[in-house]
Amino acid sequence: MNRTGSFFASLLHPIVAIVVGFLAGAIAIAASGAPVLETYGEMWKGAFGSFYFFTSTLARATPIILIGLGICLAFRAGFFNMGAEGQMVLGAIAAALTALYLPGPGIVKLLGALLAGIAAGGIWSVLAAWMEVKFKIDLLISTLLMNYIATLFAGYLVTEPFKDNTGSAAMAQSMMIDKSAWLPKLFHGMTLHAGFLIAIILVIVLAFLFRRTIFGYEVNMLGQNPFFAAYGGVNRGKVMLLSMFASGALTGLAGTVEVLGAQYRYIDGALTVPSYAWTGLMATLLANSNPVGTALASILLAALQTGAMGMERNTEVPLEVSGVIQAVLILFVSAKFSYAFLKRRKERKTDGASV
Repeated sequence: MNRTGSFFASLLHPIVAIVVGFLAGAIAIAASGAPVLETYGEMWKGAFGSFYFFTSTLARATPIILIGLGICLAFRAGFFNMGAEGQMVLGAIAAALTALYLPGPGIVKLLGALLAGIAAGGIWSVLAAWMEVKFKIDLLISTLLMNYIATLFAGYLVTEPFKDNTGSAAMAQSMMIDKSAWLPKLFHGMTLHAGFLIAIILVIVLAFLFRRTIFGYEVNMLGQNPFFAAYGGVNRGKVMLLSMFASGALTGLAGTVEVLGAQYRYIDGALTVPSYAWTGLMATLLANSNPVGTALASILLAALQTGAMGMERNTEVPLEVSGVIQAVLILFVSAKFSYAFLKRRKERKTDGASV
């Protein structure tokens, strides 16, 4: 009974945030002079109105789910991995170059590219963790700043040494990956690819890891109470390095599946402009770092984005309405974390006074 009550209590905040977000969107729609229900109807149709739109929403949600899972893993361990964007980009460029230049048949190129993307994201993430363990460099700051290094370095690679100069290509991009190394589509004529299945499998794996494994127990304990975890024999440095590597590997995989399943080359800015990394962060925070909840929140946020495109096509309401809804969601998440921080700070002061 207590567990059930706790579960429903954990759902209360995100549900309220979503309801208030849509109310704010309704106010913005009404201010533009459009009918609210009809506009939301067009948004629904744009996200789920047909099988094609539904699969397009799931395709957009795929990298968001993987990024959300990576951030979720780090957050559950008590570490703020804000470098998802850089880890995703390095995973994508590593996968693209591996698929292009690794000798062998298509399946070898595909598997090599997947491993390269996972390794690139994981190594870039664990570098920040190592700097905190070794030199006490704050993880939040280092991961945030390392995004710029990663994105600019990847941009340089496709602007200079690995740029596609064939034909009339003027964009900063790599050459097209051979079709034999592409991730297969799940349905003919649709954009949804096998990366979505990988993401769903990893949701299940991560949920099992947190509930049924020793490593998951150590991660949860370290995130909830690092002092008790240290007293219980948990090696903070070891768990930090492992969790940050796994976190970066998942976000690197997000960029990898986009390159191998959707874009078929690395294009400078194609992963950063849609804000996949920050949407994944929002999904994780909205779901309170729950893997299954993160996947559902990712699909919801992807639906807001794809649905807003359909809404803009068929009504006079601009695309930015979905931005209003997402901004309100961010506001609620920020309020929740600010309240929790102030509450913990007050408790510490009270404990100190009593001693």
